[in-house]
Amino acid sequence: MSEGSGSPESVRLDKWLWAARFFKTRHLAVEAINGGKIKVNALRAKPARAIAIGNRIEIHKGGLVWNIEVLGLSKQRRSATEAALLYREDEASLLKRQEIVRERRDTGVGAGDASGRPTKRDRRLIQRFKIPTDSGS
Repeated sequence: MSEGSGSPESVRLDKWLWAARFFKTRHLAVEAINGGKIKVNALRAKPARAIAIGNRIEIHKGGLVWNIEVLGLSKQRRSATEAALLYREDEASLLKRQEIVRERRDTGVGAGDASGRPTKRDRRLIQRFKIPTDSGS
């Protein structure tokens, strides 16, 4: 293809994942790739691996899995509607992911992570529980 034509013949994996809006930054995409969370054609890949149309990518992110086929290439991050045109997700992958999200919503897992520091209100309740006040003296 010539320089001035529409889409490139191949794109770096990290750049494509960012452009397709699977990750907010290329740095996060690189970390996921290096962590083994991304597979291209069922093999581990490096961030600079060239992606071409027809490649199959498996993405593990936040306990969810996407099995997708690359339909288009882009070096630039565009709107979410344009990014969705870059890939097609397998029907089985989509149904499984939706089921996991539905289960999380029903059980309340992931909504407001309770781990970490207590809030000011939580600390007051804990203190009230530990040190009872002498109101009857």
